[in-house]
Amino acid sequence: MDKKYILFDLDGTIVDSGKGIKSSIKYSLKKLGIEENREEILNDFIGPPLIDSYIKHYNFSEEEADDIMQIYREYYKDNGLYENFIYEGIEEVICELKDKGNEIILATSKPEIFARRVLEQHKLTKYFDFISGATLDHKISKKTDVIKYILDNYRIEIEKAYMIGDTKYDILGGKSFGLKTVGVTYGYGSKKELEISRADYIVEDTYQIFEILKNI
Repeated sequence: MDKKYILFDLDGTIVDSGKGIKSSIKYSLKKLGIEENREEILNDFIGPPLIDSYIKHYNFSEEEADDIMQIYREYYKDNGLYENFIYEGIEEVICELKDKGNEIILATSKPEIFARRVLEQHKLTKYFDFISGATLDHKISKKTDVIKYILDNYRIEIEKAYMIGDTKYDILGGKSFGLKTVGVTYGYGSKKELEISRADYIVEDTYQIFEILKNI
């Protein structure tokens, strides 16, 4: 296997963090007198920057959405953050890719401070050569912002780089910088969404990630 630079999304790709994120969203909205139990709306928060989803679904201004994010974090930082589980096989896949001499990078729209805690929770930090996420001040928030930060601060050979994720934001973000892309269907994005985004490869389970990359 030739050395590759492999960027992994976190939520919906390495861990299923849906329960914690959705509990935190419901908590924040309830504080404003809004009861939200529609799964299709709650699921739509997983992937893009949360502030964008608050604006999209509830017509908050950017300032209002920023305020509600502070309420969200009241619950998330001590409770919701840890309401997640690691996908079956993903640690073995990451370990195997690392052992083959590849460089493993985290590229998540989750704030980096929280992403590091999730990796520590599952004892995954040791596999990563570089960890990048959003900033709490929203200066880095979208997947394209995160990938640009990585490219500006970590030496990567673009022609050997891959972005792995479960939503269109991962695929379009990777493609915007010339990375090859691998979409996973076991997360929160649909196969149709990944196809429309023109992912280079689409896999149905964690083990297929390794099978794809070892044969390229």
